[in-house]
Amino acid sequence: MTPEEHAAAGAALFEAERDCRQIGLLSVKCPGMTLADAYAVQDAFVQRKIAAGGTVMGWKIGLTSRAMQDALKIDTPDSGVLFHDMDFASGATVPAGRFIQPRVEAEIAFVLKSPLGGADVTREDVLAATDHVAPALEILDTRILRADPETGQPRKVTDTISDNAANAGIVLGATRAAADAQDLRWVGAIVSRDGTVEETGLGAGVLNDPVMGLVWLARRLAEFGGRMEAGQVILSGSFIRPIECPPGCRISADFGGFGSVDIAFA
Repeated sequence: MTPEEHAAAGAALFEAERDCRQIGLLSVKCPGMTLADAYAVQDAFVQRKIAAGGTVMGWKIGLTSRAMQDALKIDTPDSGVLFHDMDFASGATVPAGRFIQPRVEAEIAFVLKSPLGGADVTREDVLAATDHVAPALEILDTRILRADPETGQPRKVTDTISDNAANAGIVLGATRAAADAQDLRWVGAIVSRDGTVEETGLGAGVLNDPVMGLVWLARRLAEFGGRMEAGQVILSGSFIRPIECPPGCRISADFGGFGSVDIAFA
């Protein structure tokens, strides 16, 4: 893809989010697009949001589980940018029409107290830079169709990355804990929709250790001279499959002693 195509795709995604509609698969329109192209489109989308007044809240890390990587035939996570207008309080209700096809995932959120970056970042560096961790739900949405209506081809990882890693919202629980207070590999959640358990999982589903998600992100950002900043919220990656959120439903995530978080959809 050319820089002009990156910019055009980013603009199309910005307009799709603004108008609450979907565009066609970029992987169909541009079958040769690479991961580098996808991140360039994402950056064009993000810059549009910033130009429109959006402020960055942090980062999300996705595709951290072996199952999701195998499904998309990749061997690396992906990332996207969180904005402050994506922040919902636990117990809140998402207004009708805010999202197109929302789904949720359960995650462990890291809140940083100091900048974090560099090609040689270690697990210990992540723990030292973290102020606290908290239970979280990530709300996913798709500004790009999930499948091409003519061919049936599903979204590819290049579509997901272009679409800002499909992120749309974040819900933080009230509980706060030190990142090294417990083995985050064993922090789990029981996630229910309208009282019915839909998914369960453990933190170990995220690269065998949620902390390693931030190690991966720090090293990836370092390739482009970037870093995570103090005060930013980092979603370390989901350890459950996405749960569909039709209108009128309520999602509750019970993290046991780690806390809880819930969100409703009007």
